[in-house]
Amino acid sequence: MRILAVSDVESKLYWDYYERGMLDGIDLIISCGDLDPRYLSFLVTMASVPVLYVHGNHDTKYESVPPEGCVCIEDDIYIYQGVRILGLGGSMRYKPGVHQYTEKEMQKRVRKLRYRLWRKGGFDILVTHAPAYQLNDGLDLPHQGFRAFLHLMEKYRPKYFLHGHVHITYGRKHKRYDKYEDTHVINAFEKCIFDYEAEDVKENLR
Repeated sequence: MRILAVSDVESKLYWDYYERGMLDGIDLIISCGDLDPRYLSFLVTMASVPVLYVHGNHDTKYESVPPEGCVCIEDDIYIYQGVRILGLGGSMRYKPGVHQYTEKEMQKRVRKLRYRLWRKGGFDILVTHAPAYQLNDGLDLPHQGFRAFLHLMEKYRPKYFLHGHVHITYGRKHKRYDKYEDTHVINAFEKCIFDYEAEDVKENLR
């Protein structure tokens, strides 16, 4: 399964300069947040494959302009072609507003999912907006990651963890790829394509 992961910045290649056929071969699109909802609607129209998304901390506009034709997987496990995909959007709470959580609030969200995770036998892909604590996160509170995500990976050992929020273009050198125990960690900033079944994930990212 070939997956296009997107986050934070709309790719000009896939929007401003899109040409028919550019998304051929893509089986699934996953958004890790902070994208124009109209961009996601455009992608689902052009690709004719499911577009799944979680919210970023700047996605307040989704309440009035939802991404048409796309599937919100917040606090849910979505199964596509046998792959179990868990969504937990939002960032660390740093000011009043929606789609922001304290560490305790994120842990509470995870606890509410325990029964469904047990019923599904775990999950294969974790989709978030924020990174995990001290795993490609920032030093400032707004970009600090959640410990709850580390615990999820330690317990369920998913194959992939997709996140956004920390731009690769930031001053600190945020990595596109990392690994935590058995889990391949991908920063989906702007766009990234990978094959779910790839043996050498890092070498196959593009």
